[in-house]
Amino acid sequence: MTTRKERKGKASPPTSVADRPRFIEWLKDPENAAAYIEAVLEEGDPAGLLQALRNVAESRGGVSEIARRTGLNREALYRTLSKGGNPQLHSLAAILGATGLRLSVQPAEAKARKAA
Repeated sequence: MTTRKERKGKASPPTSVADRPRFIEWLKDPENAAAYIEAVLEEGDPAGLLQALRNVAESRGGVSEIARRTGLNREALYRTLSKGGNPQLHSLAAILGATGLRLSVQPAEAKARKAA
């Protein structure tokens, strides 16, 4: 299978459930993980963001490993990243930091300018 990276210099995520191991491997690259989280944020779905964070956590050794790196309680972290989770900013920043990512803010109009 040819990835977008091979064609255009950027990798695209595997798209089928059968490709899950390859997808998790793909997320180990910090640039891929950041692009994935950014794309999910643009969709505006909180549950999708929590799933994306779980996927990135899995690519970094799993929720238990992220709990160890952040000092957060493992059970609480599982609840935070569950479908009904509602992470606090402190927890979100810690999770992202443990996965090699960080929060960033950009002007909304910058997105519109890029599209033009």
